[in-house]
Amino acid sequence: MRTFAISDIHGMYDEFCDMLEQISFDPDSDRLILLGDYIDRGYKSKEVVRRVKELAEKHGAIAIKGNHDEMFLEFLYNSEPQKTERYLRNGGKATLESFCGSDWFSNGVTDELLQSAREYILEHYAEEIAFLQQLPYFYETEKHIFVHAGINPAYEDWRETPPYEMIWIRDAFYHQPVKEARTVVFGHTTCSTLHEKPDVWFGAGKIGIDGACVFGSQLNCLEIKPDGYEVHVVRTKTFVNLEKEQ
Repeated sequence: MRTFAISDIHGMYDEFCDMLEQISFDPDSDRLILLGDYIDRGYKSKEVVRRVKELAEKHGAIAIKGNHDEMFLEFLYNSEPQKTERYLRNGGKATLESFCGSDWFSNGVTDELLQSAREYILEHYAEEIAFLQQLPYFYETEKHIFVHAGINPAYEDWRETPPYEMIWIRDAFYHQPVKEARTVVFGHTTCSTLHEKPDVWFGAGKIGIDGACVFGSQLNCLEIKPDGYEVHVVRTKTFVNLEKEQ
């Protein structure tokens, strides 16, 4: 069985499909692990969610939750202005337009239209939302731990890391040694942040795979082999000019 890991697709549906084609993904014999952040910033978030849902439910892919997936759910079920503003600031508008229509905010982003978007998505995409809600925060194998952002090295048992930190942690994770024999594979923090280039980052007991596809760079896929790793790359075709997470 071949094992592949992909993270931070962020609505870049075409690149995601290109990657699956490039690696000749075969659901009957391959294991695909997706590390969250399927939505936001990119223009085809709905398509990505539907493809991920299909891969998980029909073809056995493992999908876990990212911070953007969580922010989307918070937006849908909580109209608190501060959380709504944060979600929109971090690329949420593109997701709402993907689900509701590209002209949904043609007259501007208003509280009324945001509430209408919540109601429309919950009514018309209940299955997709239910799928995102039930996603786990990590997946583990004999030799690897897969998580969106990382685990907190302050805990003797990494499983004590709160779910919030598993999807949001940064420096406290990748700047510190982990108390775990297995290798942690993660996304969330772009590889260019870790070593100033978009290629997969191999650290001590950690592998970062977020190639910042939605920022005009590349989508990375880590293939895990019995004797090591192989990296597959799809260059970004449709650049989304948005600032990084705030």
